Amino acid sequence: MLNIIRLLKGKEVRSKDRGQELKLTLKARYSKFLDLLEQNNTVLMLMADMEEKLSSEYLFDRQYVKATVAAMSTGVLGIIDSLNEISHGKYKELYARYDIINKKIEKMLSPGKEIPVSDLVIPLGSISGDMTDIAGGKIAHLGEIKSDLGLPVPEGFSITAYAFKRFLEHNILAEKVNARLHQLDIGNMEEISRFCREMQDVMAGAEIPSDLNEAIRTAIEILKATTRISPLMVSVRSSANYEDGDVSFAGQYATFLNVPDELIALKYKEVLASIFRPRVVFYYKTKGFSETEMVMSVGVMSMIDAKAGGVLYTRDPNDPDSDRIIINAVWGLGKTVVNGAEPPQSYLVSRQKKGIPEKKLSDQRTMLVCSAGGGIEEAPVPEGNRNAPCLSDDQITTLSEHAVALETHYGRPQDVEWAIDQNEHIYILQSRPLKTLKTLVPFITIPRRLEQYNILMDRGLIASKGIGYGRAFVLRDRADLKSFPEGWVLVAANMAVDFVVVMDKAAAIVIDTGSITCHMASLAREYEVPTIVDTGTATSNIKHGQDITVDAVNCNVYEGRVEEILKFTVQTSSFRDTHIFKTLERIFKRISPLNLVSPEAETFSPEHCRTFHDITRFSHEKAMSEMFSIGTEHDIDECPAVQLKAGIPVDAHLIDLGGGLRENITKATPEDILSIPFSVFLKGMKVMRWPEPRPADVKGFLGMIAQTASIPEGELRETAGHSYAILSENYMNFSIKLGYHFSMVEAFAGENINDNYIKFYFKGGGATTDRRMRRLRLITEILKTIDFTVDVRGDVMDAVLQKFKRSDIEQRLEIMGKLTAYTKQLDMAMYNDAVTDLFIEDFIRDHIKQ
Repeated sequence: MLNIIRLLKGKEVRSKDRGQELKLTLKARYSKFLDLLEQNNTVLMLMADMEEKLSSEYLFDRQYVKATVAAMSTGVLGIIDSLNEISHGKYKELYARYDIINKKIEKMLSPGKEIPVSDLVIPLGSISGDMTDIAGGKIAHLGEIKSDLGLPVPEGFSITAYAFKRFLEHNILAEKVNARLHQLDIGNMEEISRFCREMQDVMAGAEIPSDLNEAIRTAIEILKATTRISPLMVSVRSSANYEDGDVSFAGQYATFLNVPDELIALKYKEVLASIFRPRVVFYYKTKGFSETEMVMSVGVMSMIDAKAGGVLYTRDPNDPDSDRIIINAVWGLGKTVVNGAEPPQSYLVSRQKKGIPEKKLSDQRTMLVCSAGGGIEEAPVPEGNRNAPCLSDDQITTLSEHAVALETHYGRPQDVEWAIDQNEHIYILQSRPLKTLKTLVPFITIPRRLEQYNILMDRGLIASKGIGYGRAFVLRDRADLKSFPEGWVLVAANMAVDFVVVMDKAAAIVIDTGSITCHMASLAREYEVPTIVDTGTATSNIKHGQDITVDAVNCNVYEGRVEEILKFTVQTSSFRDTHIFKTLERIFKRISPLNLVSPEAETFSPEHCRTFHDITRFSHEKAMSEMFSIGTEHDIDECPAVQLKAGIPVDAHLIDLGGGLRENITKATPEDILSIPFSVFLKGMKVMRWPEPRPADVKGFLGMIAQTASIPEGELRETAGHSYAILSENYMNFSIKLGYHFSMVEAFAGENINDNYIKFYFKGGGATTDRRMRRLRLITEILKTIDFTVDVRGDVMDAVLQKFKRSDIEQRLEIMGKLTAYTKQLDMAMYNDAVTDLFIEDFIRDHIKQ
């Protein structure tokens, strides 16, 4: 007998040990769930900040991009770690998807410019437009203009990017330069200037490798034979990789004019050294280039002894929609037009109208000319030319034809340098994209409030800036999205990623709830749909079909069409054209687009995650699912719990993960409940009278008896089990067993709207199929009334509500507590659809619309 007692005590001790271990396991999983929520919010905030920067209203530098991407990458990895801790390693394939996405982002952020192997020197006639990595932007474009368009270009050759690499390697400079550049503080110009002085001294003392020197000498001799000019004079011009592309680098590097052939090698080194001018280094760093992208090719061109020269724009940069070509010209070398030293003559040429162009002459007193021994010098303009046009009408016509040909070829306006030699021959010296400015009005000039119009609402948060007008489409059921008309304004109670299906048609979006960091807000910014969230009363104040103007700049919604607002457009900043802006745009395509929209879709899986946003969306959804099942996948009966004593007919036992209950209690009364979501759910259960159900007809009672007879014995035993609630201060997971019905309510109610949700599962029994389905319909309609998304399959229901404020979550949980009591064994009384409709109406009237 003593041995039996010892054995029983031993089992009891082991059971207590298992229970404590289980509680520790639950606490650890919940802790990881909180970590995941925190990391998810951090990533979404970073994402929203990036999106705000890409609105072009903010300036940022490369350091911002690197730091933000690093923080986001760390956060996404932490989310994956937390999810796998919660799920016991169920989603390890996310690591592979993360690695693929992260490596692509890292490559965009630090492309590590690969210099292609090529000849050290290449003649201009062998260079094409796709050789910018070899010959640099300026010379590659000139080669293209010469070969593809047949326009006159001076003869010459490129000392290639591979030659630059050879030069650095020969003098053991590459690693030293890159390391120093990487450490530079862009905000410390003194440090930059000191670094540049050091590097220019280093470059001046560096040696040109013998093979490169020989290649340059050979190219010079070929150029002499081709031009038949003696003595040969050349221009030695920079041609960096990105020069004369979307980033112009205009005037940043050194250019040497009228250089005798014996000084070409020396001037080549000086052009390379101009990479280390303080303004160039600052330009590189602020435009977002990495040190490995500072690659210099050099062009050597036969010098044009210019009688006249200048610049033409193929479009008016201040009015690009006009048909004007602008030609600026000076006597002598066109350098004075470029550097603004002399007021140029101006010729405005219409593409459409033939005839004499509009001319604006200037009084030019001095000009730049080629010196006999090399270099350039200032000389007086002959008196007869000072006020005379330096271009004939025929030359203006030829330049205009070249302008049209260049713009047509490149498909965008061009900024072109040209020269006319002493024999009246025209040459194209350079062509690069022209930056144009549209006449736009900035957001800041939009009136804050127009009192003469009826303002339907003036509160909320701007998720996506802009102005929109259209008829209001007040959404009551998500299924109605399929009939959303083009150009209407979507008005809804809560945010949902489902709205992406109408974002290409919506003039604007206005939402009662929400935050700027949720998935839908990101989508709205991605689609550039003006969006206001957290208005509180949009669906109440705005009527379906009503004409409205949405000012998603000042957070106003006006009744009717407000022309004073609609005439404003966004000020497009030239910062959009910078390399760093475009780098962030490219990176953002691997971060923000959301491809995993519906959790029910077959593609909602790790292998279909193509962006960081996909990973966070998938992980957040699966984390909620894992936590939802936390009470069913463990032997919860063994976990230490206290019994609830609240005066309701539910045998509930409470497991506190921390902060959910008062400490040191053996039984829990409502006053002992500290869990925010559970306390309001319990409040809803308690206020109901828990009456017996309305009279059931005999058929319903007999149906219940028949149904009970068909239930397996094991399932019947389950109906007598305890109900368990796993609690913390902001969390509840309540498994409720009421007779033959099983339901689960999980909720998180905190201060961050992105964390908040309610999930509900219900499986009924104890009656015939038609009556159980009526019960499901009752619950479904009531939950839809309070904004749940409901999925019913057979006699099983899943419902979810996400991203509501804590107060809204509490309100709905109290209603659900009431609904739990209201529906106890109600399916016995649901003997026809009319009675079910009556129950629905009663509950909505008494407990929702009161």
